[in-house]
Amino acid sequence: MISPLKPKQLYPEQMTDTVNVLPHIFELRTAWRKQDFKYTKEQQEQYDILIAARRERVKYFIDNGLVSKGGLRPKEED
Repeated sequence: MISPLKPKQLYPEQMTDTVNVLPHIFELRTAWRKQDFKYTKEQQEQYDILIAARRERVKYFIDNGLVSKGGLRPKEED
């Protein structure tokens, strides 16, 4: 049996303190693919924490108007 890949071990406080959690998420997803689309219990816990941190960050940007809304143009006055 192939042993599960272990991405760099991070603790919850390290994961949520980092500004950019995407590299850690991508690392876990790569391991997930190589492990026959299954996480170990520790990997699942890490993934859940990282996704929660990412969602919280995105919500902050949306709530504070920091997200670009590319298709919107101001209405022209006639």
